[in-house]
Amino acid sequence: MLRPVKRTAPSALRNREPIALALQQLFSPQHTHGALLEIASGTGQHAAHLAEHFGALSIQPTDADPANVHDIDAWTEPHRSRVKPAVVLDVHSHPWPLAHADVVLCINMIHIAPWSACEALIKGSAHILAPGGLLALYGPFTRDGEHTAPSNVTFDQWLKDKDPAYGVRAIEAVTALASAQGLSRVEPIEMPANNFVLGFYKR
Repeated sequence: MLRPVKRTAPSALRNREPIALALQQLFSPQHTHGALLEIASGTGQHAAHLAEHFGALSIQPTDADPANVHDIDAWTEPHRSRVKPAVVLDVHSHPWPLAHADVVLCINMIHIAPWSACEALIKGSAHILAPGGLLALYGPFTRDGEHTAPSNVTFDQWLKDKDPAYGVRAIEAVTALASAQGLSRVEPIEMPANNFVLGFYKR
């Protein structure tokens, strides 16, 4: 069977514009004219959309699943001058494909991976980010020990039934990890569908 030209993720179609607008709030000139490393790029739709929004940004998409590289490259091919070909990256591995980045972006990963992946993501990001660099995380989170919507309670249980190591993460726990690595969080940005964008700047 021939593989489709590229996969489309409906959730990416829904949230790519709100995420781009949230990043616009977090970005300084350092970020908009710098290098962005995207972790867990999935289909590549976000990388392609960000290339349209931020024309001076150099984007390196990655994914832990080699099967996703085809889709990422298919989506980003029209933006090849600004988006590099995708590479395979497990956040636990070293070295990462960029030795230096101004932005590390991770969308919808840490709740569908073991906690060790969040730890590796934050440690690796702190290592490659320049002073003032930004780590941006998007997804569902608990806040002050509580889920932000009944649907997130159901989603969290579904994740844990799938794998006990998965689950909606606490903003406070992620913030503590980041702080220990020299990253300071700003006020979380509330997003549609009961999600957040968390921004952390390298001290």
